Amino acid sequence: MGSKTYLIYGISKGLGRALTELVPSANDQIYGVSRTKPPYLDDHKNLSWVQADLSKPMEAIHEIKANIGGQKIDYLIYNVGIWEQTAFSDDYNFQDIKPEETLTLVNTNVTSCILAIQSFLENLKQSENAKIIIIGSTWGLDNHNGKEVAFSATKFAVRGIVHALRENLRVHKIGVSVLNPGFLEDTSNLDQTGGIPVQDVVNAIKFIISTSKASCVKEINMPAMQDLNL
Repeated sequence: MGSKTYLIYGISKGLGRALTELVPSANDQIYGVSRTKPPYLDDHKNLSWVQADLSKPMEAIHEIKANIGGQKIDYLIYNVGIWEQTAFSDDYNFQDIKPEETLTLVNTNVTSCILAIQSFLENLKQSENAKIIIIGSTWGLDNHNGKEVAFSATKFAVRGIVHALRENLRVHKIGVSVLNPGFLEDTSNLDQTGGIPVQDVVNAIKFIISTSKASCVKEINMPAMQDLNL
């Protein structure tokens, strides 16, 4: 099996770091995007870091494209999801959220996502079995009981991107999937139940990547077992 090329967004910490370190094989090439330098960068010779601020979509995509050029991409993983500063806490009040914060959320979670995929379609078409995987959230699913308006809106938007994009790329047999996890283990604020082990999300990504181009994994929803948000 030949080496593969990954383009992974949001690699500096948390789930992004786990995906970068645990999904690709040792001989795969990784382009990793983040605003801050990953602390583990020097430990991975096959990891090329691209610095970009996704809250500034046009600047970010030009920077990323300049680093990758026409390189084949097998797997594009958009693992980006910022939220309001007071999200998931008793301090959250929609009326108090500043317009600038909402714009930053939309630019980072939605606009940069659309531009990223659009900009690298020719790179993905070079792959024999390309996959686009976007990390969504249970805050983007129907009838959740979260109150974070902008964050929820962007995660609903991500699902819309995936559903429409699949129709555009069907002719090219490029798989497009969205994975909607709930609270993760290392960021959980569920006092009694705990979150999803990051390894579970890693395994889900590996499953999507393992499928052939004859099938399409549309959507995976993965709330924590005791999560009552849905």
